[in-house]
Amino acid sequence: MRHFDLLIIGAVSGNSVIGPEHDDWDIAVAEHGLFGGTCLNVGCIPSKMFVYAAEMAELAADSERLGVHTRFDGVDWPSIRDRVFGRIDPIAEGGLAYRMGLPNLTVYTDTARFTGPRQVAVGGETITAERIVIAAGARPTIPDVVGLAACGYHTSDTVMRLDALPERLLVLGGGYIAAELGSVFGAFGSQVTFVLRGDTFLRREDDEIRRRFTEAYSRRFDVLFDTRVLEASRDGDEVVLAVEDAAGRHELRADELLVATGRIPNGDRLGLAAGGVDTDARGYIITDDQLRTSAEGVWALGDVTNPVQLKHVANHEARVVRHNLSDPEAAARVDHRFIPHAVFGHPQVASVGLTERECRQQSIPYRSHVQPYGAAAYGWAMEDTTSAAKLIAHTETRHLLGAHIIGPQASTLIQQLIQGMHFDLTVDQMASHQYYIHPALPEVIEQALLEL
Repeated sequence: MRHFDLLIIGAVSGNSVIGPEHDDWDIAVAEHGLFGGTCLNVGCIPSKMFVYAAEMAELAADSERLGVHTRFDGVDWPSIRDRVFGRIDPIAEGGLAYRMGLPNLTVYTDTARFTGPRQVAVGGETITAERIVIAAGARPTIPDVVGLAACGYHTSDTVMRLDALPERLLVLGGGYIAAELGSVFGAFGSQVTFVLRGDTFLRREDDEIRRRFTEAYSRRFDVLFDTRVLEASRDGDEVVLAVEDAAGRHELRADELLVATGRIPNGDRLGLAAGGVDTDARGYIITDDQLRTSAEGVWALGDVTNPVQLKHVANHEARVVRHNLSDPEAAARVDHRFIPHAVFGHPQVASVGLTERECRQQSIPYRSHVQPYGAAAYGWAMEDTTSAAKLIAHTETRHLLGAHIIGPQASTLIQQLIQGMHFDLTVDQMASHQYYIHPALPEVIEQALLEL
């Protein structure tokens, strides 16, 4: 039975745990999928490459209101797809080749499963390790719908590699994955229909933001709210969904079906109980603030342990684990106080901190303000009448509790607020102790802070 100094299960953010300080360690990496995992191959990176192309299509189709004569004549889907994956696939292949070429590293391209404390079966071999890092990620959730498995559905793992742009696309779900990918296909010319269980998109966002987002998507797409999917089937080249809503039972037909109803951690595939690794009721691995699990010598990071499932969080956690593997006596701790996120739909959304709903639930005294883009000079130049920034401040401490932006460049505009929160600035200091370039779009944030 071969023994290693370190075993890493999952070659996504876990791959970055290895540094020059480990050159004299005997290391194993077990990855049954593509190197780079979800983010590189089927998530953040390819989807945003598609999003950028979709934004160009949206601009071309919506410039007449500014007096600019452009038009949208469709897209060359295979060209877009091949450009995206022509960049990405070689990176995944190169990452695997690089790791396999290191003299102190053994790569197992099989699924790993605990068979005992710090003992793992991988492929046909059982190995042990002094230290183990679990970074096994997550996968799409598939709802329990009669006939769904046989109807030929897609998830975010497969839909970006379609052979042809569908004329009609059904999207199950109203979260960020559904919103982003549905918007891409809609911008490229597909007739997109969203099917939601609830009455709003992005239900975890601040109420003001999700209301505006839901209104925007309802104008652009066919959206069925409060709808239950009863059955899925295939009729020739068509996917058929039997659904029930306020109007009763009826059928929806399309060329393709995207299931985007959430993601679940992959811990259930790892035999964690045999390794003494505890999970919570939702299947996430339980860790402390040093990312140690309940098992001695075992750490965990990323989507398999953190419900927010964000790559920038996993990257932060990988840096903490990397430090703690090498210098456990001066252990680093995770800082999850101000975790931002963004939805790269059309419109874009970015948020950090508490929503107004959460402030009320926690009985926190607060003041909020919604500042429209159109009140700033650049927003005025854009003829923007729907975008806004909502800020929430503690009425007593004057610290920013939450920031929620919907509109162009939201994911960029929010960064200055994240820094202000991290450095414990009050909203008054953020508003008045720095310059905001006029007439740039960050003036929207300046104006919102001044109103608080």
